[in-house]
Amino acid sequence: MRIDVLTLFPDIFAGPFAASVLGRARERGIVDLHTHDIRSFTSDRHHVVDDYPYGGGAGMVMKPEPLFAAVEGVRGQADPAGRCVLLSPQGRPFTQDMAVELAREPRLLLVCGHYEGFDERAREHLADDEISIGDFVLSGGEPAAWVIVDAVVRLLPGTLGSEQSLVDESFTDGLLEYPHYTRPPEFRGWGVPEVLLSGHHGEIEKWRRRQRIIRTAQRRPDLLGKVELTAEEQRLAQGIIAGQEPPG
Repeated sequence: MRIDVLTLFPDIFAGPFAASVLGRARERGIVDLHTHDIRSFTSDRHHVVDDYPYGGGAGMVMKPEPLFAAVEGVRGQADPAGRCVLLSPQGRPFTQDMAVELAREPRLLLVCGHYEGFDERAREHLADDEISIGDFVLSGGEPAAWVIVDAVVRLLPGTLGSEQSLVDESFTDGLLEYPHYTRPPEFRGWGVPEVLLSGHHGEIEKWRRRQRIIRTAQRRPDLLGKVELTAEEQRLAQGIIAGQEPPG
C-alpha cells in the first residue's frame, strides 16, 4: 500500500513515520509512506498557500491552486491515482470500520488542512472523501493524518507480530477490550483474577467476553446497539447501565 501525505509541515512526520509500528512496516515494505510539501507546488516566488476569505471574516483560507497542483502532481507520481481524503472537522467521523475500509485501498492521499480550512472548490471537485478524527479543533490536519495512517497500517497483513491482536482489540467487533494483567501475580496487595491463572482456556475466554460487555456497558453504552448479544448478555449490560453491580 502507498500513502501520500500532503502538508504544509512535512517535518512533523519524520519522527512518527520512522518509529514503532509504522517504522517497522516501512522497513518490511508493507507500506510505502511519502510526505509532500504543498508549498512546493505553488507558482509564485513567495510560495503563498492562503488568502483572505471572500465575504470577510476571521482567518485565512487555503487557496485552490496549490491544492489542485499538489494533489494532481502527487497522483501522477505512481499508479493508481489513489483516493484523495481531506482532513477537516467537517468530514465523516473516523471509526475502526472506516480504518478497515481505507486499508483495502491500494493508495491513499491525505491532505492536511490549515487556517480556516480549504477553498470549497477543493471539497467539491478534488477530494474523494473528507474525514474528521473527532469533535474538537486542532491547529492543522497533521495529527489527524498520523492517527489515520497508524490505524490503517496496523491492519495491513504482516504489520503486527500477531494477527490475533487485531481480533481482540477494542472496536473490532463493537465491544471495548477486556482488562489485561501481567507479572507479578500480586502487586502492592492487588492480585490477578484467579481464572487467568487457571490455564483453563475455555473459562478464560468466557471471562474475557463477560468483561468486555461489562466494560462497554460502563464506559461506552452507546456501542452496545451495534453488537450482537445473547439474552443473558443483554440482561447483564442493561443491569450495569441501570446502575446495578455486575453479579460475581
